[in-house]
Amino acid sequence: MYAIIAHDGRQYKVQEGQQLDIDYRDVAKGDELRFDHVLAVSDDGGLKLGTPVVDGASVTAEVLGVKLGDKLTIQKLRRRKNMRRKTGYRQIHTQVQIKKIVL
Repeated sequence: MYAIIAHDGRQYKVQEGQQLDIDYRDVAKGDELRFDHVLAVSDDGGLKLGTPVVDGASVTAEVLGVKLGDKLTIQKLRRRKNMRRKTGYRQIHTQVQIKKIVL
C-alpha cells in the first residue's frame, strides 16, 4: 500500500514505515504530523485517484527530529578582477517516519 501526498509544493510517494525528509517545521521530536492533501492511494483494491484530493484519506507520520541536508558549495568568480567568493549552505529538514495510511 502506498500513497502520494503533496506537502509544501512537492509530491512524495510514501509507504508505511518509510523515513522521509520534509522541509523544516518547528515541531518537537515524537510529535505526530497529519498530511491531509493525499493525491492518490493504492491498496489491494486498486488505485484511487483524487480530483484533486482523495476524500477522507490521510497519512499520519511521527517526527524523528531535525536533520541537516548535504552541503552545497557556492563559488563566484569574476575573471581578471581578482574577485573570488566561496560560501557554503546546508538546508534544514525535518525527518519523519510514516506510521499509517488511512482511506
